[in-house]
Amino acid sequence: MSLAIMDAQMTIIQPSGHINASNAVDFQRQLTTAVASKQQAVLVDMNRVESLDSAGLMALVSALSLAQSLKRRLTLCSVAPSIRIIFELTQLDRAFEILENRDAYMATIEQSVSVQTIEDENSTTALEKVAIRTTKAVSLVA
Repeated sequence: MSLAIMDAQMTIIQPSGHINASNAVDFQRQLTTAVASKQQAVLVDMNRVESLDSAGLMALVSALSLAQSLKRRLTLCSVAPSIRIIFELTQLDRAFEILENRDAYMATIEQSVSVQTIEDENSTTALEKVAIRTTKAVSLVA
């Protein structure tokens, strides 16, 4: 039913076919395992999903709740219009991060790494300025 790809940064889960009451428990177990693992992010690529019922939707909601409590990222991508409407009707499109495809997801990862690098550089610069001011203040006092 699902293919899981893991690396040091994230897990990609790619379910296929129908996610319904007959397999939602297994799907939820896989999502829970992925979210609870050491990776900070889980991407659910819905490209091969043909249908999603309330049990499948609840599996995703449960995984999202766990991800939020663990301060992890759970993202959906490649959601077909016929399935996306389910998220819109239930207003869960406001709760989930839903991206067009894996490329869009990778772009957000690259952007967040760039922002983190800039923030780290700014923190270093700020710390250097504090150190210079402290050194000047100490030399004025002495």
